[in-house]
Amino acid sequence: MPFDPDAVRRWLDDIHHHIVLAQTFAEGMSYDALRDDLRTTYAVTRCLEIISEASRRLPEALKARHPSIQWRGMAAAGNSMASVIIGKW
Repeated sequence: MPFDPDAVRRWLDDIHHHIVLAQTFAEGMSYDALRDDLRTTYAVTRCLEIISEASRRLPEALKARHPSIQWRGMAAAGNSMASVIIGKW
């Protein structure tokens, strides 16, 4: 299936940008502090959802060239985080 290289670049940039954001939001926080801080938990969760969605859009050929990346886990992370957060409230 043909794909738009500009779109792929945007999705990869989105993944990178939101990884950096999530790391920045959670930097220096313990698990308990992160869990108890609703705003930071929401921000990190939203980053993971965006990373997950962008990873699903990437062409299979690109993913096949980088087998060391856990693409399936990345795609599933957004769903997993959403179910954990929804279950919390």
